[in-house]
Amino acid sequence: MTAAPVIALDVMGGDGGPAVTIAAAEIARTRHPDIRFRLYGREDAIRAELAKAPLVARDAVVIHTDGEILGTDKPSQVLRRARHSSMGLAVDAVKAGEAQAAVSAGNTGALMAIAKLGLRTMPGIDRPALAALLPTAKTDSVMLDLGANAECDAENLVQFAVMGAAFARTVLGLATPRVALLNIGEEDLKGTDELKHAAALLRAADLPMQFAGFVEGDKIGKGDVDVIVSDGFSGNIALKTAEGTARLVVELLTRAFKSSIFSMAGFFMSRGALRSLRSHLDPNAHNGAVFLGLNGLVVKSHGGATAQGFANAIRVAHDLVVDDIAHRIREDLDNFQAHRGAQSGGAQSAIQAAQ
Repeated sequence: MTAAPVIALDVMGGDGGPAVTIAAAEIARTRHPDIRFRLYGREDAIRAELAKAPLVARDAVVIHTDGEILGTDKPSQVLRRARHSSMGLAVDAVKAGEAQAAVSAGNTGALMAIAKLGLRTMPGIDRPALAALLPTAKTDSVMLDLGANAECDAENLVQFAVMGAAFARTVLGLATPRVALLNIGEEDLKGTDELKHAAALLRAADLPMQFAGFVEGDKIGKGDVDVIVSDGFSGNIALKTAEGTARLVVELLTRAFKSSIFSMAGFFMSRGALRSLRSHLDPNAHNGAVFLGLNGLVVKSHGGATAQGFANAIRVAHDLVVDDIAHRIREDLDNFQAHRGAQSGGAQSAIQAAQ
């Protein structure tokens, strides 16, 4: 894209509110001077923070609203007042073409409901999926779906694989990412019928990816695959388990180093390595989950993200806009369907010739 990316921010979303979101926008602007912002929320609170953010204040558009989505709000309640909320207006800006992406740290369920209703799914996509980056022993991996769809059929999983591969090519810079389906084993005979069918479709697909078969939950952290595809129920459990395990490791290490004078001495000698570990596992460093498959980009930040973390979510939005991920997904889906149709036609011709 040649035009400057315009990002709509739900300034009121998240635990930190305007203080975090505006500071994050300033950080993002230093990294990507081409970004322009539309800021949705209470104007007095936004203006107070813009006084500390000269780069953003220079050309940001501020849209006032008193409406706000709370973390305790239910999706069914949210939809009735979405049009007057900072979250709903940010998504509406994408729908109206006033912004190319929306970023919010607000209520995940509410954001999902507002985005799905307002933007709808792309042609060829039955359901959107929530995708995010996970730290591994090698580099980051993409995982989806992380909670948008509790139950999925084989077609949904194939569509998630296509979208996840396009996401990995954009965010991770991989030409042909390695894609695997999350399963209870790596053997072809294991798993549900949906997983087996999806695997068969992906093995036959002609796409810019390497299908690596199945991956088990304990292998996610190894980094042997770049994209892990799952239904939203299993994916959310896997994500929360990984996050909880990371916190457990940090807590156990902290306790161990405080257990004796000798342990404390070891802590001081290994501070650099521990800082590196903490940084690698820090959710802020991997912040920015994306609702893939919608007619517009919506990025979800952790509610408790720091300014640096929210800035990373803005960076994800920027990169996806600049690389035009929607075009990548549409192109890959079209190629997949064309290849699939050709295979089906060839098989039908063979049957007729045999008869």
